[in-house]
Amino acid sequence: MNELLRLWKLFQPYRHWMLFGTIAAILTLLANVTLMAASGWFLTAMAAAGLAGVSMNYFTPAAMIRGSAMLRTVGRYGERLVNHEATFRLIASLRVWFYQHLEPLAPARLQQYHSGDLLSRIRADIDALDNLYVRVLVPVVVANVSILLFTLFLLLYHPFLALSGLTFLVIAGVGLPIWSQARGARPGQRIAEDEGALRAAVIDGVQGMAELTLYGATERQAQRVDALSRRMIADQTRLSSDHGLTQAAVGLCASLSLWVLLWLAIPMVNDGRLLPPQLAMLALFTLASFEAVAPLPHAFQLLGRSLAAARRLFSIVDTQPAVPEPTGLSPRPAHFDIEFADVGFSYPDAPRPAVTDIRLRVAEGSRAAVIGATGSGKSTLFNLLLRFWAPDSGTIRIGGHDILDFHGDDLRRHIAVVSQHTHLFDTTIRENLLIANPEASQGAIEAACRVAQIHDFIAELPEGYDTWVGETGVRMSGGQGRRIAVARALLKDAPILLLDEPTEGLDAATERDLMRALDKLMVGRTVLLITHRPAGLDWVDQVLVLDQGRELARGDTSVIPAAMQATLLPLRPRIESA
Repeated sequence: MNELLRLWKLFQPYRHWMLFGTIAAILTLLANVTLMAASGWFLTAMAAAGLAGVSMNYFTPAAMIRGSAMLRTVGRYGERLVNHEATFRLIASLRVWFYQHLEPLAPARLQQYHSGDLLSRIRADIDALDNLYVRVLVPVVVANVSILLFTLFLLLYHPFLALSGLTFLVIAGVGLPIWSQARGARPGQRIAEDEGALRAAVIDGVQGMAELTLYGATERQAQRVDALSRRMIADQTRLSSDHGLTQAAVGLCASLSLWVLLWLAIPMVNDGRLLPPQLAMLALFTLASFEAVAPLPHAFQLLGRSLAAARRLFSIVDTQPAVPEPTGLSPRPAHFDIEFADVGFSYPDAPRPAVTDIRLRVAEGSRAAVIGATGSGKSTLFNLLLRFWAPDSGTIRIGGHDILDFHGDDLRRHIAVVSQHTHLFDTTIRENLLIANPEASQGAIEAACRVAQIHDFIAELPEGYDTWVGETGVRMSGGQGRRIAVARALLKDAPILLLDEPTEGLDAATERDLMRALDKLMVGRTVLLITHRPAGLDWVDQVLVLDQGRELARGDTSVIPAAMQATLLPLRPRIESA
């Protein structure tokens, strides 16, 4: 019930649409029942009048029948129009709502989730919630209102007729939905979970196809996908089978209700309490009235799937960000020096601290490098500085202000990042560049790309800056992607620049070209470089050497330990010749 209350609060901005859609559905149902009942009465009355050789006013019932038919047609169209509009607006709103709650959790709190699972939540789970409105809320309201009106109508003729009709309507509209919900709860939950697992397995299989092929594991991956698919099909088959049974049961209730009504009403016709046309009207009225409860068993079967989807969404929405936002306004630093003061941090469930008692001050406009082997804590410092995690001890300051006093977006406006894992979106080069500055002119874009030494390459492409880069920039080489990232950082024009292994994985020539571009990018900015390569170390003012999260040495390049110096020196001539 808690999930239903929370979802109802999310639905409230669209309550007017929902109200209009529900009213249209009620009017459509009443028009259809009236059409059936009036037609039965009219045809029987006309036949009786013909046999008796008397005249009757057929204009009024004929008008009622035509009006009901027209209202049913218009109401059906209006119901579909309004309910679909409400549903589309609701789904769009829910996706934005979910993404807004997802964004503050990245990257720290989302590391435990597979991208395929998140995709399933933002697409399939939110799509499942439209069932709650269109196929649960609307049918339930329509059924309750209609059952009340139908019972009152039968009560006008005889209490026993009303009681018999109400009994079978309650069996079909309450008993069957309860049974259907109980049967559908577990399969619905499994389908929600398996959809996420299946998407994750398919994405893993596609993205890792080369590795799976090399190691002969494609068959195992295919079997995993097949097992998940079969389990989903089994649950869907069970739900479909139950749906068929409940629809047959609703039909049986309608037939039994008609039989009981005839059993009670025929004696009333014989003793004159009911006229023959009224008997025909009540018979067709009884059959048509079950249209009100026919959708309910399937609606409550879908309720399990919808509630499971809601729980999956709320489990993420209720997750607290790793770094809470401050309540006040963000500081406005007058200068942009960086200071780490006795900073310590441990990742959740990690066997040892990632960094311990780190001290480093980078003056405004100067350059510092953090070097060390893989796992020494270099990237952790960046994650802390970008406010993705909060330090367990010590403070990090920018311009003299604790970064925890900044709102995340405000802090990151002052920082540009060039990473070894440059992400290019599946769009054009221009759109990838405009992420940093949506208002940048074409001249500014080209100027940034010239500094990054990528403009000439782009200009030679047939579509120039409108060239599609492909998913994750697959149509660009590693060096080209990094230089696009450099141009993107230039367009952002932030006073602080973070370089995270910017030359990792590049050949010597590409590394040399990229470092020339980075040298121009670093001018006038406070720069922090993390690397375990020599590229760029000749251009920094100070070096911090880390070993297993602890400071090993700090100063200029002469403080680099002999063992690490021996590792870096063989590549130094390449940098000096550049």
